[in-house]
Amino acid sequence: VQLQASGGGLVQAGGYLRLSCAASGRTFSSYAMGWFRQAPGKERDFVAGISRPGGSTYYADSVKGRFTISRDNAKNTVYLQMNSLKPEDTAVYYCAADLALFPNRYPSEYDYWGQGTQVTVSS
Repeated sequence: VQLQASGGGLVQAGGYLRLSCAASGRTFSSYAMGWFRQAPGKERDFVAGISRPGGSTYYADSVKGRFTISRDNAKNTVYLQMNSLKPEDTAVYYCAADLALFPNRYPSEYDYWGQGTQVTVSS
């Protein structure tokens, strides 16, 4: 599976962005999907995950109520809608695929990664 993340950019605090992650191949629906982020000098952290069929979603406490993960298996795409953005959300955002039913919070458990897309939130 090859993953291509897009949708990042520069936005003011309180604004919104929608990230997309397009997957190649016909096995997209076999993977749980996750979004992670990495700020300069920090570790890569779990942001949100969605189960293989899409019925279960999981979020980091820092983004609950502001971010929404979703997927469209017909389009081989996973999305991350980010609302009420804060400067501390600034990071490179990565999508990842985990050959499992449910997503994992640990980056080491994921099998494939996208290239990352920069999100910058100005105060």
